[in-house]
Amino acid sequence: MKHLILFAIKMYWKCIPAFKRKKCIFKKSCSNYVFEVTQKEGFIKGLKAFIFRYENCNGNFQIFKNPINNKIQMILPTQIIIESEEIAERLIS
Repeated sequence: MKHLILFAIKMYWKCIPAFKRKKCIFKKSCSNYVFEVTQKEGFIKGLKAFIFRYENCNGNFQIFKNPINNKIQMILPTQIIIESEEIAERLIS
C-alpha cells in the first residue's frame, strides 16, 4: 500500500505541471510532505499526513502576529496553530 501512495504522488508530479498545481499554504508542499512521510514512516503515517494536509490546506486559515512573542503564526481550519517556519513564504512576505 505504501508503494501505491508513492506511485500516485509520482504520477501527480509527472502529469500535472508545477505551474498548474494548487499553491500550498505550507512551506513544504502537500505532495512532497506526504511523499516524505510515507517513504520514511510507512503507509499509515503517510495516510494520516495526507488527511491532515487535505483538511488544512485550503483558504480557511488566518495569519496573525502573536502579541505575546511577536511571531507570525497561522491558525489552520482545524484550529491548530503553526509557526512561521512552516508557512509558505508567499503568504508572510
